[in-house]
Amino acid sequence: MRNLVKKIIKEKNFLSLTANMSVAVFGFLSFMLLTRSLEKNYFGEWVLFITASNFIEMLRFGITRTAIIRFLSGANTENRNKFIGSNWLISLYATILISLLLILVRIIFPVGISQSGFQLFFVWYPLLAFLNLPFNNAISILQADQRFDKILIIRLVQTTLFFTFLIINYFYLHTTLFVILIVYLVIQFLTSLICITQGWDGIKHIKKANKKTNKTILDFGKYTTGTLIGSNLLKSSDTFILGLSTFLGTTGVALYSVPLKLTEIIEIPLRSFLATAYPKMSKYSIQGNLKEFKKTYYTYAGAITYLLIPILLISFLFAEDFVVLLGGKEYIHTANIFKIFAVYGIFLPIDRFTGVALDSINKPKKNFYKVLWMSISNIFGDIFVIFFLMKTVIVLSLITFISKGAFVFTNLFFASAQFSFYFALEGVAMVTIIMTIVGMLAGYHYLRNEMDIHFRYIFSEGLNFYKDNLVKFLKK
Repeated sequence: MRNLVKKIIKEKNFLSLTANMSVAVFGFLSFMLLTRSLEKNYFGEWVLFITASNFIEMLRFGITRTAIIRFLSGANTENRNKFIGSNWLISLYATILISLLLILVRIIFPVGISQSGFQLFFVWYPLLAFLNLPFNNAISILQADQRFDKILIIRLVQTTLFFTFLIINYFYLHTTLFVILIVYLVIQFLTSLICITQGWDGIKHIKKANKKTNKTILDFGKYTTGTLIGSNLLKSSDTFILGLSTFLGTTGVALYSVPLKLTEIIEIPLRSFLATAYPKMSKYSIQGNLKEFKKTYYTYAGAITYLLIPILLISFLFAEDFVVLLGGKEYIHTANIFKIFAVYGIFLPIDRFTGVALDSINKPKKNFYKVLWMSISNIFGDIFVIFFLMKTVIVLSLITFISKGAFVFTNLFFASAQFSFYFALEGVAMVTIIMTIVGMLAGYHYLRNEMDIHFRYIFSEGLNFYKDNLVKFLKK
């Protein structure tokens, strides 16, 4: 039994899941403290800063991360060091370029930015981009090597330090949003410093980068960048469009962010298994082992779908409890949004693993098209709900309240506005389900054109995964 436990602890899927679980747990706890430490408008500003930062991170590391994971999977020592050097060089140039563009935009439009909810992002992201560059490069390399134990260390340093500060701040310091932001930046720097001193980031190989490896990464990365940006945009576009709405604004962002944050309950196991599946599938693709490639795709997509069903059911049934636990009683009205996200979660594994499969067979362009279709449906859906459908609902709700005898204009307007406010947020969440189904079908279509795959095997192989592991466990 002891040997079995040791084997499980060292298993890559377990380590990957543990890393994501630890990040999520401390992330949830930090989120809870922030919702209770900041007023809604300030909390909305923080959410916009983090969301916009994560979106730009996809642009910076989308060029290199997926490519470096794929090409390091089958590289010899010499080529490996060249690829790591190119990874650093390209990431550095991308960071400099993006930072300069953001500074330029802030100089040209100072008034508009200062009056928007994105001021924190434009002022502080250029500094953040350089502070977190080393540890982001380290994560790319470690993920390619499947060293999830070291990734776990990096993530724990980040999350535990920030969480510790937030506890002290909540009970004793009661500082402003500005101080919280500065502490966050310092922790990013300390995490990068650890990666540099341990040699995990590969900066010592930057001189070994050459035109060939640079071109190889960029040729692959030009599509994966779009894919990763699109994937991030699928979630962040909701926040951005809500932030741009004069009616919803930063308060709408704050309210929507609570059920959106809870979707990490769904995504924790998904991200963990994606991290281990991609190197495996890439290796089988490079080796031309199509049989094992398809088996891995079917097994992972099916197994995670089955794994999520009880999680999604619990999330749906206890949505109000989860929302109150994370955000407090003032966020209870957003429980319906989380219920919608629970439905969206059932389509997520097949969509995500289909995208990973396309990247693994060196078809990032097809994966980019898949995500593009999803982004288009999501953005247009959000715009329709927030800027057109919501106005119609306001008018209809006014008519309804009048017909029921609510003739006091102030109360009437408040009731109709409140109803429309939450209707818009729930409508945005409904659009998420539609765009995920679009992505799942588009991705399956593109993958089917490349190889002979069948939808039904996802569920049969996923079930076989649990049967086989149960038999192995009982034997031991």
